[in-house]
Amino acid sequence: MSVMKRLKLIFSAKANKALDRAEDPRETLDYSYTKQLEMLQKVRRGVADVATSRKRLELQVQQLQQQSDKLEGQSRQALAAGREDLAREALTRRSAVQQQQTDLAAQHAALQAEEEKLTLASQRLQAKVDAFRTRKETIKATYTAAEAQAKIGEAFSGISEEMGDVGLAVQRAEDKTQAMQARAGAIDELLASGALDDVSGSAKDDITAELERMSSQGDVELELARLKGELGAGKAPEAIEASAPSAAASTPAGTETSAAAEPAAAPASEGEQK
Repeated sequence: MSVMKRLKLIFSAKANKALDRAEDPRETLDYSYTKQLEMLQKVRRGVADVATSRKRLELQVQQLQQQSDKLEGQSRQALAAGREDLAREALTRRSAVQQQQTDLAAQHAALQAEEEKLTLASQRLQAKVDAFRTRKETIKATYTAAEAQAKIGEAFSGISEEMGDVGLAVQRAEDKTQAMQARAGAIDELLASGALDDVSGSAKDDITAELERMSSQGDVELELARLKGELGAGKAPEAIEASAPSAAASTPAGTETSAAAEPAAAPASEGEQK
């Protein structure tokens, strides 16, 4: 294979691949539909032209018929007037007119047959165009749905360039966040262990934090004991006040019994004295 043939083959392959990538089936289908409509329009225009020619022939046949009738009338008049030569001339012309009528009738029949043929072809072509239009719209809808589904699938799987860039950016952000969290945790541990000094003085080591926690816990226990003491002191007076009325109620009955016993004891003592 020569160099020129190889270059031609490579160029053809590259061009075919580029055209295939640039080709949109929907646009191709629309273009084919447009060409079929143009063809249908041409057929209809041909039917109209044939119909016009047929109509023109019909008018010419009518005119020739009128001329033939006129010549027949003239021949009758010439015979009635005794002019046989005029009658023969009129009949001769009438014969020529009739010959023209015969020729035009044959042409009219041929045009009529051609018109019927073109009309039938136009109807068939119209049916094919309608069927192609329906199929075209179906294929376009299917292709559009498949294209959208493919794009959605690529977006979800990260195949597309846009989603791939976004996925890389998210991954980088997560890596930086984890690295920053690890750095912050390490610094906190170093500050807590005393390995690093806090310049602001706000950081505390573990011993100081433990002592402050124990002191805070002791303060809580003292406060709890104080509250318990206050609650106990408040309940004692209430118990004393509740027991006082019951003692007062029992005292008068005992006093009356003692008073009644004392007079009874007094006479007994007097008897003893006697």
